[in-house]
Amino acid sequence: GCVTCLDYDEHYILTFPNGYGSILTVPWIELGGECSINCSKTGYNASIVFHTKPFYGGKKHRITAEIFSPNDKKPFCSIEGEWNGVMYAKYTTGENAVFIDTKKMPTIKKKVRKLEDQDNFESRCLWKDVTYNLKIRDIDAATAAKH
Repeated sequence: GCVTCLDYDEHYILTFPNGYGSILTVPWIELGGECSINCSKTGYNASIVFHTKPFYGGKKHRITAEIFSPNDKKPFCSIEGEWNGVMYAKYTTGENAVFIDTKKMPTIKKKVRKLEDQDNFESRCLWKDVTYNLKIRDIDAATAAKH
């Protein structure tokens, strides 16, 4: 993926974790795998690991990350915690701090063009009949629309 921060004229290239679904015991979905974030303008980069829950014990949604300055082999900051909760930063200066608490972040409603303004193959327009039928719990009609 590519994220552009217009206020800073920075462009980030990032990779995404894999999604896993567990159906044993209580079902859950989790993220797992290694990702990276790189900024070509500044040279800063991060290596991120989404840890999957072990079969016995352990926690879900764990994440660890290392953030690197341009051309450095050692990270100046390490992050750990839960990607959907609180993450803590440990800096090489010895400082420890809350990096981010996602539970305290405001929810921002996404902006989507009206269906009539979308092309036929844009996601919401393409899947509108499936979505509608799922909302009214008509699985047969949703399946037919999906085909």
